[in-house]
Amino acid sequence: MPNITFTLNGQTTSVQIEPGELLANVLRDKLHITGVKIGCGEGECGACTVLVDGKATLSCIYPAAKVQGCQVLTIEGLRDNNQLHVIQQAFVDCFASQCGYCTPGIIMAAKALLDEHPTPTRKEIMENISGNICRCTGYYQIVDAIELAAQRLKEAGQ
Repeated sequence: MPNITFTLNGQTTSVQIEPGELLANVLRDKLHITGVKIGCGEGECGACTVLVDGKATLSCIYPAAKVQGCQVLTIEGLRDNNQLHVIQQAFVDCFASQCGYCTPGIIMAAKALLDEHPTPTRKEIMENISGNICRCTGYYQIVDAIELAAQRLKEAGQ
């Protein structure tokens, strides 16, 4: 079994993988990163979204071997000194989570968007999260939360 080494949430990580093993399974089963959810296992629901070198990536269909030497960020890596990330706090403030199953994936997709485009329009936010399925909300609070996070990041000069 080959070993891969990559940076996971700021920490150098090395793990043995099976040929063809998917990133979501490695994160959840071998590294116990349970914020990564597997909803559909087909790359259709977005619950497994993580950032690989800053890009939103569907980890349930992404070969684990491809993260060799990469930076991988999951929802667990957003917290800083036990403080919620601005996007996470905006989700709390806007009541944007209900059951919470989709929330980590949507927050990671939002982070990738805001890192690349700090002042998105409401339409751009909706397009960005269109690959993330939420069965509980009507998406209004989710879009509101991402708008609020963008505003707060701008005010903070980030």
